Amino acid sequence: MIKNFLNEFKTFAMRGNVMDMAVGIIIGAAFGKIVSSLVEDVIMPPIGWVLGNVDFSDLKLILVQKSAEAEEVAIKYGAFLNTVISFIIVAFAVFILIKAINTLQAKMIKEEAEAAPTTKKCPYCCSDVAIEATRCPHCTSQIK
Repeated sequence: MIKNFLNEFKTFAMRGNVMDMAVGIIIGAAFGKIVSSLVEDVIMPPIGWVLGNVDFSDLKLILVQKSAEAEEVAIKYGAFLNTVISFIIVAFAVFILIKAINTLQAKMIKEEAEAAPTTKKCPYCCSDVAIEATRCPHCTSQIK
C-alpha cells in the first residue's frame, strides 16, 4: 500500500505541469527578492531624499513607547508602503507578461485560421475529402 502510494506520488511529481510550476515558484520567489531590493534600495531612497531625507522603512505610528516592561507597539506604514510599491511592480510585470502571451496566442490562432485548407466537401455526399482527391472515398463519386 505504501509502495503504491509512493509510486503514485512519484508519477504525480514528475509530470511536466508540476515541474513547470515548481520552476515558476522558484523564479517567482527570486523575482520577488529582486523587486523588493529595487523598491527598498533604488526607488525609495531618491523619493525619500526629495521629501527631505525620509527613510520610508522607518516611518511608523507609535502606539505604545518601548519601556523596561514592554516592547514598542507601532504601525509600520513605511514598510507597508514599500510592500505596496513592490506589489504594484510585480503586478505590472505579470500584466505585461500575460499581455504578451495573449498577443502571441492570438497571432498564432489567426495564422492557423488563415492557413490553406487541406480538405474540401464532396458535392454529392458532403463528406470531407482530401484537397488533392479526385474521387470521394465515401460515395466514390468523381469530384473536381
